[in-house]
Amino acid sequence: MLRLQIHLTLPPWIGEVADERRRYLTDEERVGLAIALARENVARGHGGPFGAAVFNQDGRLVSAGVNRVVPQACSVAHAEMMAYMAAQQRLAAHRLNEAGGRYALATSAQPCCQCYGATVWAGIDELLIGARAEDVGELTDFDEGPLPADWTGELERRGIAVRRDILRAQARAVLAAYGESGPSY
Repeated sequence: MLRLQIHLTLPPWIGEVADERRRYLTDEERVGLAIALARENVARGHGGPFGAAVFNQDGRLVSAGVNRVVPQACSVAHAEMMAYMAAQQRLAAHRLNEAGGRYALATSAQPCCQCYGATVWAGIDELLIGARAEDVGELTDFDEGPLPADWTGELERRGIAVRRDILRAQARAVLAAYGESGPSY
């Protein structure tokens, strides 16, 4: 029988790291949360070293995500995808900014080709990035896939501002720790 429902879950500890009552006002606070999520995901053995969070224009946390590919047996369960899906469900909108307001995605590392594609249509206005794809490739065995040569320009032409290297050293440290210890799911 074909499955008629898809069920993905985030770890129960997310609320211990991500504070819905707090306002995350700076890029560093927002990416810092994504990095903290990635660090905790690795420490608890719940997935890969990636975290992401969606924020509204007031700095309020809309959703948080961590990598859940192996635990959920689902190749699309990347941190960014989980954060997008949770935000879209919470706001009941397939494009987060369709009803007005501005939204930002903060991610511990540069989106892979899958998450880049989702970013084009998710309805965000800003993409805030910690580590670069070359950091991921250098420090882990993840394959981030191909991106357009001018991927930041492509996003910016679509109205999505891109800021990179935010707390890059901290994001690299999470990747390095994961790479040194090997997969721990």
